[in-house]
Amino acid sequence: MQTFDYAVIGAGPGGYVSAIRAAQLGLKTVLIEKESTLGGTCLNVGCIPSKALLESSEMYHNMQHRGAENGLLFDNLHFDVNPMLRRKESIVKTLTDGIAMLMKKNKVTVIRGVGTLAGGNKIKVGDEEISATTIVLAMGSIPVELPFLKFDHKYIVDSTDALSFDKVPEQMVVIGGGAIGLELGSVWRRLGSEVTVIEMMPQIVPSADKQMAITLQRSLTSQGMTFLLDSKVTGATVVDGKVTVSYTGKDGKDATLIADKLLVAVGRKPNPYTAGLENAGVVVEKNGRIPVDHQWRTNVPGIFAIGDLIHGPMLAHKAEEEGVAVADVVAGKAGHVSYDNIPSVVYTHPEMACVGITEEEAKEKGLKTAVGKFFYRGNGRALSMGEGDGMAKIIADAETDRILGAHIVGARASDILQELVLAMEFRASAEDIASTVHAHPTLSEIVKEAAMAVDKRSIHS
Repeated sequence: MQTFDYAVIGAGPGGYVSAIRAAQLGLKTVLIEKESTLGGTCLNVGCIPSKALLESSEMYHNMQHRGAENGLLFDNLHFDVNPMLRRKESIVKTLTDGIAMLMKKNKVTVIRGVGTLAGGNKIKVGDEEISATTIVLAMGSIPVELPFLKFDHKYIVDSTDALSFDKVPEQMVVIGGGAIGLELGSVWRRLGSEVTVIEMMPQIVPSADKQMAITLQRSLTSQGMTFLLDSKVTGATVVDGKVTVSYTGKDGKDATLIADKLLVAVGRKPNPYTAGLENAGVVVEKNGRIPVDHQWRTNVPGIFAIGDLIHGPMLAHKAEEEGVAVADVVAGKAGHVSYDNIPSVVYTHPEMACVGITEEEAKEKGLKTAVGKFFYRGNGRALSMGEGDGMAKIIADAETDRILGAHIVGARASDILQELVLAMEFRASAEDIASTVHAHPTLSEIVKEAAMAVDKRSIHS
């Protein structure tokens, strides 16, 4: 039997990062993964491949709709899905191979197979049994399957299936107006599919600031996507290669849509059920989440849980931070994750990037706030890029000026938000951002102007 100091079950962003950090700290580490490649959902069938397709489809869309204004004229402009898919797979392979190299570099042992707790500090992987002083559960999550819409993975599909269509569906219905549904809907809309998004809540990206959600929806609608909000899907049938989707609309009336593909993107759920947690007595809540304390310990000494398995947003970067923090805690260091300052991004075009509280949440909490806004159309760099659509909003405490939330819809929102994430981590004020020199012309000036607007002194609006 092999013996380790630190064992991680699951090689997604949380798991493999945790293994690397543990090895850096001198712990003899093993990483157990059931799939043939490392990286989990994010690298293999999630974050990375979806961004590759978003980039390819955005390039085609821009050539179609913005080429002429830039003096770029194309004869018989067309696309081929197959090279796009090959490019996506090549990027995935580069990154997953890179993780495998990092395991070797850091002397992390990798064992392939399903890791199952065997009681005490033991883990079974097939016929092999190992022991570890510390066990970290990092099995991630899986797509939610609605009981009345079972995946057939051909017509009624999940997010993994929607990454690999061999041709563009003429009509596509997406159930769920969150990040996954909007991103994959955008990919296929740009390539010519008629995309309808059905969302049961009154706005897309339900957790987002209402004004920002409306701004994003308006932009996506102008690109040809159709939205049915306050609507609930009740069923679907497949006949002769077509899906008939039944739903109840905002007006309470029943209606149907016919599509080639029905993407069910109503969220993800924890995946704790393959690791034999009951063998070790690890508590699992009814919703599949594993309760942990402030240092990510489960109820069983020596067993920790991170990422999508525990409470909080299901985001790769959250899992990574938790993975590092657990390794630090086990090694006697002060592991920490700043949960109040975790950014979230929807990688449509324009992007939506957010951190902290929304205006609605501030009102619910009875907070007195000052809000600054600035629109992309007032920024020279944005206009030179042809990206005048979007806005930034900063929410600050009315008395202390401390930044409580920041929200951006627009080009490169995910990148320019990070300045505000850092500012919030250091408990900065809007004045701190406003008085910081920003290079001109840059998109980051949008953030500066929004910060100035908190005190009603924006220059360019």
